[in-house]
Amino acid sequence: MKKLKHEAELLKLALETGMDYATKRGVVEFEPTDSHDAKLKYVYLLLVHDKKIQPLAKGQETMPNIRHKLAIWVQKLLPEGHALKD
Repeated sequence: MKKLKHEAELLKLALETGMDYATKRGVVEFEPTDSHDAKLKYVYLLLVHDKKIQPLAKGQETMPNIRHKLAIWVQKLLPEGHALKD
């Protein structure tokens, strides 16, 4: 797994985008006490369920891999010429 150039910024954007998607869909209300990893895992599972992203292989569903997968997902959503799209 090759680390993306702006992976930390992309992950932050992915979490915001994913949480917004989940909330607008009406399937969850995130609480301030929810952990960062719990939010990431929920967003990942929802996107897999909705067939927005391909699931990771069995046994590869670790937090570093989930973070990387979400960063790639949001990078693909960015318009051409965006600062985070390399």
